Parts: sequence; C-alpha cells; structure tokens
Amino acid sequence: MTNRSTSPLAIGAGILVLYLVWGSTYLAIRVAVVTMPALLMGGLRFTAAGVILTVAMVAFLRGRLAKPSLHEIRDASIVGFCLIGGGMGLVAWAEESVSSGTTALLVALMPMWVAVFGRIAFGARMPRRAVAGTLIGLGGVALLAGPSIVGGGAEAPGLLALLISPMCWATGSLYAAKRAVQPKPALLATGVQMLAGGMLLLVIATVLGTTATFNPAAVAPEAWLSLAYLICVGSLIGYVTYAWLVGVAPLARVTTYAYVNPAVAVGLGALILGEVLDGRTLIAAAIIVAGVVLIVSASGRSKSPAREPVTAPE
Repeated sequence: MTNRSTSPLAIGAGILVLYLVWGSTYLAIRVAVVTMPALLMGGLRFTAAGVILTVAMVAFLRGRLAKPSLHEIRDASIVGFCLIGGGMGLVAWAEESVSSGTTALLVALMPMWVAVFGRIAFGARMPRRAVAGTLIGLGGVALLAGPSIVGGGAEAPGLLALLISPMCWATGSLYAAKRAVQPKPALLATGVQMLAGGMLLLVIATVLGTTATFNPAAVAPEAWLSLAYLICVGSLIGYVTYAWLVGVAPLARVTTYAYVNPAVAVGLGALILGEVLDGRTLIAAAIIVAGVVLIVSASGRSKSPAREPVTAPE
C-alpha cells in the first residue's frame, strides 16, 4: 500500500535512484575487476558496506534495538552466503570475461528462478503469465549465451557462472522469505547479510591465494573509485532507498527495477565502455526483458506474498 503522506514526486525520485544506482553497478564492477581480483573486490565491497550499515543501525537505534539472537545472526548469515557469496561473488568473477550488459541481462532472470524454485520447494503456484515469462526468458538466455557456451569460447566459464548466480540469489531470497528468522529492522539484517557474504568472499580469496599475491599498487585509480562507488552508492544508498520505498510505495511499482536495470546497464556499457551491441544481443535483451516483465507482473498479482520482499542482485 502507498503511504499517502509521502509525496508521489519523492517516490518517483526514489525509484529513479534504484534504476540508475543498481543499473550502474554492473559497469562499476566491470571497471573494478580489470585491475583488482574479482573475489577480493567483492569481499572488500560487502564487508565494508556491511560494517558501515550494521554500525549505523546499532548507533541509530541505540536503546531501542533488541539484541539479535544467535539464531537470527545464523539465518541472516546463511542468506548472505547465498546472496552475496554465491550471487554477487559469481557476478564479479564473471565480469572478468563477460561484458557488463550481458551480465545484467542474465542476472535479471532472478525472478524467474524465484518462481521456479518456489514452485519446486514450496509448491507455490505459478500463474500462467509467470510460466510464459519463464519460457520466454529461457529462450532469451539460450539466444544470448548458448552459442558461446556450446562453442567453448573465452566467455563460456563466465556465462555459466552467470547462469548459477541468480539461482544462488533466488535460493537465498526464498530462504529469507519463507524460513529465515532475521534481525529487525530489515536494514540491520541486510548489514549482517553483507558482512557475512563479504567475509565469505574474503576467505575464499585467501584460500585461493589471491590476497597473498595482491598488489594494491597495481590497481588502477578508476578501480579504487569504482570500489568506493559500489560500497557507498551501490550497496548503501541503493539498499536504504529500497528499504524506504518498500514501506511507502506499492511493491509492484518498486520492483520495476528488475527489468529497467538491465536496460540501464546495457546502455552504460555501450556508451562508456564501448561494449558491442550486435543484433543477437539486442534481440536476446528484448526477449529476456519481456520475460522478466511477465514474471514480475505475475508476482505482483500474487495473493500470497512472502514475509519479506525479494530484492534483485546489484
């Protein structure tokens, strides 16, 4: 329900922020991983953002915040491992070889996996519109990624990672919505999720030897700026804006970012990085976005919403 005391202009501005901020994160990741190891970058990004958000929430709610239980911290950490460790970690790693626009298009199908996994794990009803959107989305994925994966091109491992990434995100989202008991308020839970997922990525980077061989002097200035942008704008401003919008605007309107973000990412990648937009990519993009529109609109009509809104990777 819309909060009538909130200006429609403010809500519109907030939704525009989501479009631009979360749509631009794919570009920032692509710039960062050119000279910074992907998993280390992701670990630094989300650990820093998690610490900042968690400390800010504790300070802001001092005296009014119930101490999270170990059960709540455990569940939030599991969600973070799926969303941040699996979902965003694979995105960062994939962008070492895959364009930011293609990455955003494949990740955009997260609502499809939520619908499919929700049906499999919880028997959730899939409206005909969602089924149609799923089939259309899969067709777009086959057109966009199929030739490179089948042909074993240089992008193949990254593209496979991008097929798994939204599955991890969907798994974490469903667990958060259906089973997890997390700290309150939601932003505190988000901070714990970021912290847990970021630390997992740092552990993986350490085990793989990335941190031992990392040379900060070899990182380009634009990579450090991109990391700062991802921490401050992509993770903090984006999530705070989303949390505010969920409380004041219809969820169906807020979640339109799910199919606008890919368009923003594709446009920025082509404009700033010169990423090639051939005919196959444009057709696949149109098919995927159409599928996501059907799935998201069908979810918006559902009469059995999850306990917590499901967000998209950013």
